[in-house]
Amino acid sequence: MIRKLLALLALVGAVGLAMPALAQEKPSDAPAAAAPAAAPAAAAEAKPEPKLDSGSTAWMITATVLVIMMTIPGLALFYGGLVRAKNMLSVLMHVFVTVCLVSVLWALYGYSLAFTEGSWNAVYGGFGKAFLAGITPDSLNGVIPEYVFVVFQLTFAAITPALIVGGFAERIKFSAVLWFMALWLTFVYVPIAHMVWGGGWLATLGAKDFAGGTVVHINAGVAALVGCYVLGKRIGYGKEAMPPHNLSFTMVGASLLWVGWFGFNVGSELAADGVAGLVLANTQLATAAAVLGWMFAEWIARGKPTMLGAASGAVAGLVAITPACGFVGPMGSIVLGALAGIVCFWAVTSLKRTFGYDDSLDVFGVHGIGGIIGAIGTGILMSKGLGGVGFAEGVTMGGQLWAQIVGVVTTIVWSGIVSYVLFKIVDATVGLRVAEEEEREGLDSTQHGEMAYHN
Repeated sequence: MIRKLLALLALVGAVGLAMPALAQEKPSDAPAAAAPAAAPAAAAEAKPEPKLDSGSTAWMITATVLVIMMTIPGLALFYGGLVRAKNMLSVLMHVFVTVCLVSVLWALYGYSLAFTEGSWNAVYGGFGKAFLAGITPDSLNGVIPEYVFVVFQLTFAAITPALIVGGFAERIKFSAVLWFMALWLTFVYVPIAHMVWGGGWLATLGAKDFAGGTVVHINAGVAALVGCYVLGKRIGYGKEAMPPHNLSFTMVGASLLWVGWFGFNVGSELAADGVAGLVLANTQLATAAAVLGWMFAEWIARGKPTMLGAASGAVAGLVAITPACGFVGPMGSIVLGALAGIVCFWAVTSLKRTFGYDDSLDVFGVHGIGGIIGAIGTGILMSKGLGGVGFAEGVTMGGQLWAQIVGVVTTIVWSGIVSYVLFKIVDATVGLRVAEEEEREGLDSTQHGEMAYHN
């Protein structure tokens, strides 16, 4: 089991590292070129004080609510429809309560560790804003209230571990979910978020991740892959049919995810401006292209296009455009989306079958692989020659690609190793997996004492 897991993680990591001539010029020159050290002190003093922008504030409040909607009920319904009827409520409960648990922990210490400076600033922030200390209604982050920024980032911190639920669905104890989510937020999500968005070492390296390709999707996808290996396969997997019990729920969930993702991506600009408009267009076009890419790949490979495939393709496109949405052009987003649809279809069929893992709802195949495509694709498609916004001064395509690959590999390694340790800790304390008879009966009744449906 462990050999297969390590082999798969190594294969995924090697996708980037094996690409030729990417290390010709590392982007370490970029921070130096952009560093303001030579700027006169007078210029810094003349910098205008940030002022609250009411339009941007209104939009960011809306974006925050949209991301909550894409999680509950969006992700919950998407996942709920994919499992068997006897496990419907357990999946809804996992997603719903994960959002609640992370919300509280984020306010207590998560936000501070992710978005302040600390003594180990390359990886973690500090406790200066633990319990949201020092934040008032007048505090600003850019042109929006800091409270709005705190809750917007909270929604990212909440949906990321909720995504992992799909990897071990239908066989995990509810108590294990709670313990794992709290530990994973602290030791995996927070440091990766700080490294990329909070001024940590990947940020100083120049890695680009507009809205969470590495922080959210690769991070969650790898953790889900590790989880399904550690827990083992569901009883009967590969021997008996385990079809989704309600694809109508899955389609509705996918649609809510699509709509909510505009808050996720467009909101990451943290302002209502021209870049937000670009992100809006890119998000829609990439998602539509991915649906078509997945649909035609499935049609050719299996003879019929399915609603499940179309919904999965939409999520794959949304995942792939997430890190790139503020950096590539509209035509680049179509290319990225179509590629993600095709490759993610291959991942959830051929790759999954080759390695024999039971990723119940294909979190790794869609979020992990889609996130890798998007993160590495950003380094190419952000070129002005390909319609993107262009690279920072002094940075070449090879240099940016190197930074993207380092970000991807760092996330895979960190999430893979730490998630494995956390799963083992939880297993040794409260236990991970339900008893065989409980799994056969279904987690709705055995873990929660209720049923989603009554005859």
